[in-house]
Amino acid sequence: MSAAALRKSIGAVMLAIAVALPVQAGDARDHERARHALEAGEIMPLKAILERVERDTPGQVIEVELEREAGRWIYEIKLLARGGSIVKLEIDARDGNVLRRKGGRKTERGTER
Repeated sequence: MSAAALRKSIGAVMLAIAVALPVQAGDARDHERARHALEAGEIMPLKAILERVERDTPGQVIEVELEREAGRWIYEIKLLARGGSIVKLEIDARDGNVLRRKGGRKTERGTER
């Protein structure tokens, strides 16, 4: 990875972390519950999730949300894939498994078209 690409990736991660911390704007209890879940090991750190996403779907992270749905923590990640398509991922925050993927197409080599 080139130095410029590394800087861009680090910047995207920092932006994603800043976006992900407030679970829902104005709801401090959700924010605290998310922080507690991370500290208790109930969810994976966002950094680990984004590293997996970068391996499987290279691109630039546009938006990250952490939500609680039906008793399960879900990372919702929107990114601009290398081919220019928008990809939306729903990832189980506990184990990092992709639950849902919308947009983009995988090629045989695993890159986006």
